This record gives sequence, structure tokens and C-alpha cells, in this order.
Amino acid sequence: MDRIRAYDELCVRLTNKNLIKHSLAVEAIMRELAVQLKSDPEIWGLVGLVHDIDYDRTADNPAMHGVMGAEILEGLGFDTEIIYAVKAHNPHNLVERKRKVDKALFCADPVSGLITAGALILPSKKLEDVTVEFIIKRMAEKSFARGANREQIKKCDELGLSLEEFLGISLNAMKKISAELGL
Repeated sequence: MDRIRAYDELCVRLTNKNLIKHSLAVEAIMRELAVQLKSDPEIWGLVGLVHDIDYDRTADNPAMHGVMGAEILEGLGFDTEIIYAVKAHNPHNLVERKRKVDKALFCADPVSGLITAGALILPSKKLEDVTVEFIIKRMAEKSFARGANREQIKKCDELGLSLEEFLGISLNAMKKISAELGL
């Protein structure tokens, strides 16, 4: 599956433009993590791009999120590595995160929302004005970006990355596509 077709399949299934932007952000983060961890940025990028492909159909049933996504991706002929990572990214599924790509997606998914929320509270509303220090400070505020699971983000240590390293990689990845994200 190539990236263009994967993006088209995503856009057919997701109606929320912000969710598509989230998918693009996670794709960018996953690509950067792959480079850092000496893995395949194409595969990892696809994982990030399509991880929420089922969200419109599973928003009211979190236990099916990822499971249905895996079924959709299997039907589209995606690689088994991508399918497994999508299934494993939702902690409700109790699917073991075995490989680095699985663990990376688990962390990248919530961090994209945390970084986006950080940009949106700044007067400029621009990623270029966000720093790692700013995000770390905001992480400590429980009321800030409540949907961004801090414990999931902190699992970046399973990738051999400190929180600061992980946030730096993620922030830089999102800054590279800031125009696409509207940030």
C-alpha cells in the first residue's frame, strides 16, 4: 500500500478534518521516530497515518477502536505489521505491544494532541513557538489537554528515549508539517 492510496482511504472514512490533521501529525512523528530508531520510515509513517481509520465508526465504542481498524486495513491489503500496530495502539484491546513500531504508536498518538493543544493556547497558535520545556510544564497540569494520556506518553522509555528526547522528536516532526496542520 502506498502513502497516496492510504491517505485517500483514510479521507474516505474520516469526516472530521481535525482527525485527519491528527493522523498527519502522528504520521510525521512516526516517521521521525523510525529514523531515530533505525527502522523503516515508510512503514512507520503508514502506521501513524491510518491508525485511526475506523474512528468515525468506533467513536461510541472504544473497545472496538483498533480492532475494526485492523479489519479495514486487512481488507485493503495492508501489511500485517501495520495491521498489528493499529490493533495494539488502543489499550482497551489488551493487545501486547511487542515491537518498537507498536510501542512508538502507543506514545505518538496522545503526544500529538498534547503538542497541538500547546500550540493552540499560545497567542500565535503556531508550533514554531512551542518548546519542549513548555510541553513538559503543561504535561504537569492535569486539566490541560485531558485527552492526552500522560502515562502513555511516558512509555517512550520503552523505546530507549527520555521524555525530553521523545517530546523533542515529536515536536520537530510536527513543526516540519505545520502548514498542513494549520499550526
